[in-house]
Amino acid sequence: MVPWLGPTDPLPPPETARRTPNGLLAAGGGLSVPRLVDAYGRGAFPWFSDGEPVLWWCPDPRMVLPTDAVHVSKSLARRLRRDDYRVTLDHAFGDVMRACAEPRADDHGTWITGEMLDAYAALHRAGHAHSLEVWVDDTLAGGIYGVALGRAFFGESMFSRVTDGSKLAITWLAAQLARWQVPFIDCQVPSAHLASLGARDVPRRDFLRRLGPLVAAEGPRAPWALDRDLTGAVVAGAFSPPRPDGR
Repeated sequence: MVPWLGPTDPLPPPETARRTPNGLLAAGGGLSVPRLVDAYGRGAFPWFSDGEPVLWWCPDPRMVLPTDAVHVSKSLARRLRRDDYRVTLDHAFGDVMRACAEPRADDHGTWITGEMLDAYAALHRAGHAHSLEVWVDDTLAGGIYGVALGRAFFGESMFSRVTDGSKLAITWLAAQLARWQVPFIDCQVPSAHLASLGARDVPRRDFLRRLGPLVAAEGPRAPWALDRDLTGAVVAGAFSPPRPDGR
């Protein structure tokens, strides 16, 4: 049986998640800010559809994207170097979430329900959820949002309204996170699209072992803003943080 949580019941240990379906950990418990912060800090995240209870997951393996090892194809590199777009952080969190919730050609629905929109808006106001926006002609053309705790970042969803819009978003985000010594973006579940960018599967036990110290570490303060000199680093593909010797 999947444990059913009351409003104040703690999540069960992530190692107790079911094998089938992979990673199902618990149900119920609501989506309050304290609940979400606690869940992400333990390696769990909510994922459910309209008409379902809140479902909590911690799959094994876990897909992560190292922020200093994003695979940039030649075509993406050319796109990154163009000057017909601009990038911002935390300028349009709600708009990014709503864009991620829009129907897609290969989908029959969305898991970003009204309940999720409200919950993550509250998490954003509390300084724990963030968005990166890609603008073309002052129109929102791509973006990504997720949850940050300490030096851990949990990617939730991204969208694109132009060619490579989501790739631009995740590449810029990875570059900035690497500057802040955030070592990877948690991509949660496997995806061929993310694998093409360099994401890889890791055993859940290894993910959880790394997660604890990252969550406990001091991270960037909200609201987030891009480093002024980040453009040159992105164009050059230099995502790693500066070395102690300055080289």
